[in-house]
Parts: sequence; C-alpha cells; structure tokens
Amino acid sequence: MARHNLHNKWDKETLLKQLEQDGRPRTTLSLYRYAQVANPAFLRDHLFSVWSAIGVLGRIYVSGEGINAQLSLPTEAMPDFNSSLEDIDWLRGTRLNIAIEGDDKSFLKLIIKVRDKIVADGLNDDGFDVTDCGKHVNAEEFNALASQSDTIVVDMRNHYESEVGHFKGAVLPAAETFRDEIQEVESLLQDKKDENIVLYCTGGIRCEKASAYLKHKGFPNVHQLEGGIIEYARQVKQNGLENRFRGVNFVFDERMAERISDDVVAECHHCGTSCDTITNCANAACNVLMVQCPTCAEALNDTCGNECQTFMGLSEEEQKASRAGTRPERRTLRQPTKARVASRD
Repeated sequence: MARHNLHNKWDKETLLKQLEQDGRPRTTLSLYRYAQVANPAFLRDHLFSVWSAIGVLGRIYVSGEGINAQLSLPTEAMPDFNSSLEDIDWLRGTRLNIAIEGDDKSFLKLIIKVRDKIVADGLNDDGFDVTDCGKHVNAEEFNALASQSDTIVVDMRNHYESEVGHFKGAVLPAAETFRDEIQEVESLLQDKKDENIVLYCTGGIRCEKASAYLKHKGFPNVHQLEGGIIEYARQVKQNGLENRFRGVNFVFDERMAERISDDVVAECHHCGTSCDTITNCANAACNVLMVQCPTCAEALNDTCGNECQTFMGLSEEEQKASRAGTRPERRTLRQPTKARVASRD
C-alpha cells in the first residue's frame, strides 16, 4: 500500500458517526516497550496497515527506542491484536494496560507517528542504560513501601495530571513537561539518595526512563509502580487491596480522566468549588486545559473566560480570520510554582 494512503482522512463528525454506526463494544488500552528498532518508518507503516484493518484507533509513537501507544479497538478483535504483537519479536509478552473506565469513543482515529523518542525527555540516552531501570513493584508491594516513613513516593506526571489525582503523601512536582520534571525530581532528591524512592506515572513508561536515569545518577534504591496507576487500580479492585490513590487518573484521550476513587482533590479554576472535571476551552485557538465545574462551564459557554466567550460568539468567518496564524497549545489556568506534597490522609 502506498505510504500516502496510510493515514486518516475523515473529519471528527464523520469519525463519530462511523463509530456510532459500527456499534461494537471497544476496549481502551495502552502499551509501551523500549527496544532497538532498526527501521521505525517501516514499523509505522506495518502497524498502520495491520491495525487499521482490525479497527484500531488511537495515538501511537514509534522511534528507534521502541513504541508508546494509547488506543482502542473492537473487543472482539483482541485476539487479532494480540497476534499482531506476537508477530514482532520484541513486542511479544508486552503488558497491556486495560482502561479502568471503558469508553467506545476514547479515540476517534488512528494516528501513528515516527518520532525521535517515544517520550520527550531531553536526556542523552548514550550516557546510561535505559534497561537498567528501577525495581518493579505491584500494587501490594507499592502499598507496603508507601506506608513506610523512610519511603519517598514521587509522581512522575505533569502538574496538571497530579492536580486532579495522586497517591497519598506523594511528592507532586510543579513541572509542565516530562523533560523538566526529570531535572526537578533529581534536584528535589539530591540529599535523599539512600532512601527508598518509589516512582509512579499513568502506565509506567515515564518511570521506566526516569528510574534508569536516577540509578545512573547514584540513587541505589529506586522502585517503580509496574503498569502505573492503571494497573494499580485494576489490582486493587481485583485483590481487595487498600486504595491509596485519591481522585481521578488523567488520560490523554477523549475521556480526559478515569475515576480511581470517590475523593475529589481539585478545585474549579474559576470559582474554587470542589471539582475534578477536566476540559479544554471551547475556543480551539486557545485550547487551555482547565478544571471547570458545571456552573462555570454553563456561565462561560465552556470557555476559559470572557475573552474566549466573546470570541465564540463571533461568526465562523470572523473566528477564522481572528485565529489565523495561531496554534493551540496545552497549558492550564493554574500552575504551581514549586513542588507540593500530597496529604497522607
């Protein structure tokens, strides 16, 4: 198949209609694997061809260091999907992090991109071995470590992710990118090299790289939550364990978040009421990421403020002229200036 055909060509409304017409139950999942990939472009085209044929939708990055994928597919196609992984030597046995809260519209199209790295981290990978990572711990082991006074639990996600959900007592860095967070965490832990350090993130991929980097930097007791928050929540439910996570787990798809506990740990960015509903400003030229309660959403027409509310009242032609040359960016209305420590209650 020609390379130029290996991409989605439909608009959002058409994609939504196609999903509704299909009607089959879907499974949302994520996976990652670090490996040496000789030809990422070939891998990209191969996966697009195979996965599009079985109805996979999602956002997948491939590079010379491996794969990072968040996707959904018809549940009945899981055997074919698993076979597609088994057909590639280094993807055999890859752990699949199944979403806690399913949504048949978590992804609307299939996007597979070749990138320099599967997660942007700003690190010189030639300087350390990414496979020499921290000790993986399951949910029960994580709970045991986290309950010890000499353990430091660190959230390796961006501040807008930890704002709406995090583990009790965790260090919550203020960084907005993983690249900045690695440096911030190294600085925060400089005088704590001999203590037990436990890292966690959404599905495990960021901890894989961060734990290897910290070990390279002289931290001997680094652990990481295997499968991240997603797998932790599954094991807690399956095994009847204490749930030390509070709030919702931020996810990078149409759902925005999946609920892990009934606790609400965030506040509306506008009025300060208890709320953990995450949304983007309806003005695509703004696209600010925010926590917004239903009352403020109604008052502001799902925008972040008066300026964007006024913009959305313009005609389509006026909006188009006004946003010419602008590009949406991910940011938040609130950003902490320094790392915080979550309550242990």
